[in-house]
Amino acid sequence: MTFIIIGKNLDVTSGLKEAVEHKLGKLERYFTPDTEIHVTLSVQRERQKIEVTIPVKGDIIRSEQVSSDMYVSIDLVEEVIERQLRKYKNKLIARHQEGVNFKQEFYETDDLIPDEDEVKIVRTKRFGIKPMYPEDACVQMDLLGHDFFVFCNAETDEVNVVYRRKNGSFGLIEPEFR
Repeated sequence: MTFIIIGKNLDVTSGLKEAVEHKLGKLERYFTPDTEIHVTLSVQRERQKIEVTIPVKGDIIRSEQVSSDMYVSIDLVEEVIERQLRKYKNKLIARHQEGVNFKQEFYETDDLIPDEDEVKIVRTKRFGIKPMYPEDACVQMDLLGHDFFVFCNAETDEVNVVYRRKNGSFGLIEPEFR
């Protein structure tokens, strides 16, 4: 595995680099040697944040963790990625896919397949979608008290999603067909 570690508002010391490589290096048994792990360490006031992104066969395994101590954030992010790997493994097996970034041992080990992590849809909602502008969708989302809102964009005639970001601003998700 190749680690690409960068710092924002922070110098990446050799100690931090070693901690990241040691903790996330535990995942090496599942990934092929050419897998890249992108790590961004940042500091904002008292918040020590780590973002980890692992691109794998058209998908992304990603986690972002924040705490008052960077080493605690590193520990937390490793746990979340392990959990995501459990879910991704179940998805791969269910669809009989081959993940090019995973070693064969990843498929053969049972330690990552507890049933409680299996994704289960327990409710389906249906609702009418009327064309509206993204700004109107944000207002509707606020009126409903939701963190996201699905709508038909009046400008593009495509299904879009607006969502509330962690900092209180809004985001727009538009489809991109490949």
